[in-house]
Amino acid sequence: MAESNQKDQKHPQESRDREVASQLLSAEATDYNLAELARLRIRYRGFPGARNIQADLDKALERWQLTEEALFAKTRELHAQQGGVYEAQSNRKGREDWS
Repeated sequence: MAESNQKDQKHPQESRDREVASQLLSAEATDYNLAELARLRIRYRGFPGARNIQADLDKALERWQLTEEALFAKTRELHAQQGGVYEAQSNRKGREDWS
């Protein structure tokens, strides 16, 4: 019998991601913010925990009046552009964080 009340897990990037998710809630839908939202939605898809982050990502998506499919389509276009959205922001922290 599968346990239906398994404990939520803590993601190793949860503290940093919590900050990004909070910023997205009050930010405009810039190319960079769309890429960050997509990155975090991918990271937390199916993750058994970080429910507050997942809820805030849902709110940001709704606030920007996007479906997840539309978000991913837009960010695929952004990443396909020469330089990509993160390279344009390379001074941000010097690296992309997809882990």
